[in-house]
Amino acid sequence: MIARWTQLDDARVLEAGGGVGMYAAQIRQRYTPHVEVFDIEHERVLEAREATPHAVVAAAEHLPYPTGYFDTVLSSDVIEHVLDDAVSACEMVRVLKPGGRAIIFTPNRWYPFETHGHYWRGQYHFGNTPLINYLPDALRNQLAPHVRTYTTRGLLRLFDDCPVQVVHYARIFAAYDNIIHRLGDKARRMRDLLYRLEGTPLDIWAYSHLLVIEKQVD
Repeated sequence: MIARWTQLDDARVLEAGGGVGMYAAQIRQRYTPHVEVFDIEHERVLEAREATPHAVVAAAEHLPYPTGYFDTVLSSDVIEHVLDDAVSACEMVRVLKPGGRAIIFTPNRWYPFETHGHYWRGQYHFGNTPLINYLPDALRNQLAPHVRTYTTRGLLRLFDDCPVQVVHYARIFAAYDNIIHRLGDKARRMRDLLYRLEGTPLDIWAYSHLLVIEKQVD
């Protein structure tokens, strides 16, 4: 999906909030040497540097890159964690070249599970928790204050003040690799069935948003 909707061949690519830089390493190996990655956690950046030398510690709200520097920015399940998602969104756009694209994956509010765990009576409980994201914001944010989820409108609103146009938007189901590893072909058939629901009204319950935006030429 990344290669389909963005420029990777010999492109200058940024993985935003890339952790240990797994995507950055693969893009660097397969498509282009001009790959950079940042993350807010120093230990993860040190690990990312083993495969991607241009890895730095940075916050998504204050990127240490020149304006108009990258052809492609990848943000995979990051923007829901940052302190200021609207500022972070516009920073991604700022560092793109005119005509460059950002591809963003982020959780769908209507997915039946909160995959980041939840807090209850001061204790964090790891794992998938059903139906939390269906609660009103005041209640939902008490149980999961450490992560956001987005409706389609809420995600698009982040870019209202940015000079971009939407190239592609979809709701997509997950790969479910861990479940397939445990359950085998039965789980694989379930995943293939869910993939057929993408692009139908039933993808309202998909796992993630896929948003591709393009920076407009001044």
